[in-house]
Amino acid sequence: MKDPVVIEPYSYNWPIRFNELQTQIVTKIGSDIHRIDHIGSTAVVGLAAKPIIDIQISVKDLVCIEIVSSGLTSLGFRYRPDNDDLTKKYFREPLGTRRTHIHVRQAGSWSEQFNLLFRDYLRTHEVDRDQYAKIKYELADRFKNQREQYVEAKTAIVWEIMKKANIWSHKTG
Repeated sequence: MKDPVVIEPYSYNWPIRFNELQTQIVTKIGSDIHRIDHIGSTAVVGLAAKPIIDIQISVKDLVCIEIVSSGLTSLGFRYRPDNDDLTKKYFREPLGTRRTHIHVRQAGSWSEQFNLLFRDYLRTHEVDRDQYAKIKYELADRFKNQREQYVEAKTAIVWEIMKKANIWSHKTG
């Protein structure tokens, strides 16, 4: 059986863990990284989440990431060639460590910006953040052992939030 979907209340350990990983990654391959960001629900203070640290590494050219890939592999991260999202290269945590997803995306791409906008909007809009958490808890209960269905069921609320985030970004720059 796959890992069950478990949502936990926000933990201040999540940004600490991101900072530790960021330091390791930047030390190893910093010159080949355009930027590195903590994304996903664990990056939003106060938001309940699956306890998975999502890291987005932005690079100049997604095709030429040999140094980034080699550096991540030397840190124990495992490349996942079976990832079906062609807008990124995807890596998972070293065996035996806490769940971590690394998404390597092209700097300035729509997929890179989408994740940053979603995160930044939820960081500044408590009502939407709390509504999102409520729905995540409900869906995790409904799809506890069906991760793909859980992710698919979140699609409507994610797009609802992104519509608001788009308007917000136009107003705030």
